[in-house]
Formats: sequence, C-alpha cells, structure tokens
Amino acid sequence: MPIKNRMAEMHAEITGWRRHLHAHPELMFEEHQTAEFVEQKLRSFGIADITTGIARTGVVAVIEGRDKKSGRTIGLRADMDALPIKEETGLEYASKNAGVMHACGHDGHTAMLLGAAKYLNETRNFDGRVVLIFQPAEEGGGGGKVMCDEGLMKRWSIDEVYGLHNMPGAEVGSFHIREGALLAAADEFDITITGRGGHAAAPHEAVDPNLAAAHVTVALQSVASRITDPLKQVVVSVCVLRSHNEAFNIIPQTVTMRGTVRTLEGDVRDLGQRRLIEIVDLTARAHGCSADIKYDRGYPATVNHTVYTDFAADAAEAVSPGVDRATPPIMAGEDFSYMLEERPGAYIMLGNGGGAVVHHPEYDFNDEAIPAGCSWFAELVERRLPLA
Repeated sequence: MPIKNRMAEMHAEITGWRRHLHAHPELMFEEHQTAEFVEQKLRSFGIADITTGIARTGVVAVIEGRDKKSGRTIGLRADMDALPIKEETGLEYASKNAGVMHACGHDGHTAMLLGAAKYLNETRNFDGRVVLIFQPAEEGGGGGKVMCDEGLMKRWSIDEVYGLHNMPGAEVGSFHIREGALLAAADEFDITITGRGGHAAAPHEAVDPNLAAAHVTVALQSVASRITDPLKQVVVSVCVLRSHNEAFNIIPQTVTMRGTVRTLEGDVRDLGQRRLIEIVDLTARAHGCSADIKYDRGYPATVNHTVYTDFAADAAEAVSPGVDRATPPIMAGEDFSYMLEERPGAYIMLGNGGGAVVHHPEYDFNDEAIPAGCSWFAELVERRLPLA
C-alpha cells in the first residue's frame, strides 16, 4: 500500500492520540475535552488560525498552502462525538466515562484528520487553503447542519468539502465510494395508539391498542414490499413497541411505537412519509383506536457529487490500488449530507477490517487503517490544489 512515508512515521503517535480520545469519549455537544485536545494538537503543529465554539463545541482550523494563487479552499471534515453505550471491549484504553463510548470510530476519524493536519502544515505542498472541520454531534444532534447554519461554508470560503467514515467488514485500508446517494435519509416516527383499557378476560368490553399496533407493524412493511418501486430502496423499521402496562391481565389504554424510515431518493422519501401516516391512521381506526403520529425528517441522504466522487476515488487509488468505485449504498444516515447540500464534494468509506460493527459495545476502530486515512486526506488536497 503506497502510504505517504510521513504518515507511516507518525503511525504510532497518531495511534496514541486515537486511543486517548477513545478513553475519553463525550456525547453530542458535550465534546469540550475533545475539542480542547484537538485545539492543543493543532497549536502544537504550529497552526495558529483556529476557531473554537462553532456549533458549541466544534473546531475549525486553516492551513495556508505554499502558494495562494489558486484562491481555492478545500474543506476536510471529521466528527468527534461518541455514543451512549456501555463499552464491553476490555481494552486497556477502554472508555473511562461510564455509559459512553466511541462505538462508531469518530475517535479514529478525528485522529486521522489531526495526522493529515500535521503533515499538511509541515509540507504545505499545495496552492490554496485547507479548512479542517472538527464537527460535534453527528450522532443524532445534526452538528453538521448547525455548523452550516452558523456560516461554515461562507465564513471560510470553502469551495468543496470531503469526509470519510470507517467501514467494518471491509479490508483494512481499502476505500469504497459511489456517485450519488451513498448513505440514506434518516427519518423518525413516534406513534401513540389509543384504545380503551380493560380486563384481559373481557376483551370485548375494551378496545385493544396492542392488536391495532400489531396490525400496524405488519402493514407498514407494505411500504417497501408493495408500495415502493422494487428497484428503489426504502427501509421501514418499528424499533420500539411498548404497551403502557406491566400487568399480565390488563388491556392497556395506549401503546407507543417508534421507528425509522430510510430512503435514498426524495420522491421515495415523500412517498414513505405519506403512506406511513395513512397506514397508521386507517389501520388504527379499523380497530376502533385513534393514532397520534409524529413524523420528523432527519438527516437527508448523503449524495456524492459527480466528478468530485472521481476526485476522491482517484486520491484513494493513489493510496490503496483497487478502489471500489461502485460500492452499494448504505441505509445508515450521516449529517455530512448537510455539507454536501451546500458545497460539492464527496464522502468515502475506509475499510476497518473484521470485528464488531459500529454502534456495538465491542466495536473498536482499527488503528492499522490510520496511515491510509491520513494519506487520503493529504493526497486529496495535493491533487485538488496542485502547485504550479
């Protein structure tokens, strides 16, 4: 693997940063120690143009190239937040914060962007500017949107923006990307079905919301199987189904249902929302119940721009030959999507090898992927902002 020599030299150092971050995870918008660590590292590299506090705990830093003739600026983004999960890895650098862990690899993303920052500041082998974006609150807080709403792209005159995410199950250091929608729009629904409570021995005297909820759960699967074009993708998952009753002999008054709808295209997203609301309402009423439906649109699909996908893939090819340029889309969500709505760019997946999947209590970022990720960030900058 043609890793940049400097990245190989810094591998152990960057691994140390990553493991420090892993041991001190923080939840969305609470990444105060993480942001302070990032800022201190950036200043130790000799980077002076640093802004903190954007989107509450975000950090943005600027590196000027050897030349500035191009007048162009590339944005590189890494997410910093952890998840509310109790770690079960047993590692010596396991989380020291009870109930919080880096179960998605954001510690690795942050460490790799720091490694690239150190290299880029040392070499400055580019014409233009690089803006380093250390983003808070990717895990449900929409920190990417908050940064954009606070003027990230205009304030730092970013022309194009790139990011990466680790990919468990793929060969360590391999790269995977596709043009168009790489990750899904992630919407949420919260439903309360209300019937009439009663004694379990006399169901005819009650109106059972459990029965209505069971029929709703089954009926919602028709959104994917019968309502949506089979050549398009949609996932409807009921993830919480809770009766407001703990006794074995009581028919409850209400049942709560919560879940998610994942789509890749705008028209399918609209269709999924509309039909979910219709199915829930009509099915509940058919069983003598009423349904209160709250539907919240979450992160939009992460859509890689034409041409810029090739830029990202070409840089990856220089680091790890045999890049997968047509990887299947992933139905997880990602708030880098907001940045790609404001500026052209691309998002790429970096192989993390075997082991637990993300959001699992035994997950750990694979430090062997660090040189490849750092090299990709740096290679992308040097290719997009070449010196004359």
